[in-house]
Amino acid sequence: MKKKSVIVGGTIAIDNVKTPSAEASNLLGGSASYASLATSFYHDSVNLVGIIGHDYPQEHLDMLSSHGVNLTGVERSESASFTWSGEYMENMNDRETHAVALNVLEGWEVKVPQEISDSQLIVLANMSPENQLQMLAGCTSDARYVIADTMDLWMAIANEKLHEVLQKIDLLVLNESEARELAKTSNLVLAGERLLEKGPAHVIIKLGEFGAMLFAKDGDVFRCPAWPLKEVTDPTGAGDSFLGGMAGYLASLDTLGFSFEHLRQAMVRGTVAASFTCEAFSTQKLQSMTRADLDARMAKLKEISSW
Repeated sequence: MKKKSVIVGGTIAIDNVKTPSAEASNLLGGSASYASLATSFYHDSVNLVGIIGHDYPQEHLDMLSSHGVNLTGVERSESASFTWSGEYMENMNDRETHAVALNVLEGWEVKVPQEISDSQLIVLANMSPENQLQMLAGCTSDARYVIADTMDLWMAIANEKLHEVLQKIDLLVLNESEARELAKTSNLVLAGERLLEKGPAHVIIKLGEFGAMLFAKDGDVFRCPAWPLKEVTDPTGAGDSFLGGMAGYLASLDTLGFSFEHLRQAMVRGTVAASFTCEAFSTQKLQSMTRADLDARMAKLKEISSW
């Protein structure tokens, strides 16, 4: 088959983050930013789709470009950029959002440029289900594989559209609290089974520092451990990096008919990408890594988790 390209759609943000030990502002943020960067470590044809405002820092765009991320699909607006400000609590799992300025996201309609519309691996990073459906409509490849992330907000305010998205995707990725809410059960195994009934062939439930679980319609289950971090500097974007690392690995394979084993291998790579993300603010650690660094950590993770 022809070489696959990846298209990643979602938010591109300016983040201001405070932790118990430090704080930083004007950071690269947004689901699609993290996901596209992580994808680029495993695949060299990555296209970013999103929208930014007049105030978006050029240095962030330059960094993404330097990693081979194609910015053709990034729309420029005269409005201000989407901005998020938040603070992490002592355990680094709980966080409080101090301010959200949607700005360019208000009324945004996703436009997929023709030159990247035939991408075969489509990543719907976190954005409104309406935007996810718009992106799918703008992608023209008949042979394709679709991965989607979501969040609890959309379950509350856009549930019908979210379920429409679930009918059009191959792999759903979400965290444990979102899985419990969407599946209406506190049991994650039951949640995985119920989410499969909503449309996707596979479901991955992220468990934060405890790894992730993969579910298939035939009953297969896989539990992937997380890399044991001694210190978490900033967990923002870890889940999006997980998504991107997975997508990049899958895109590197000579097939679109991904097996359960392919997805297992993809999860490990996503886990490793996420672990580096947590070690510095924003993408600062991830953008300084090499593929060799990622592969070395993956080998060590295999060593410490096999039995």
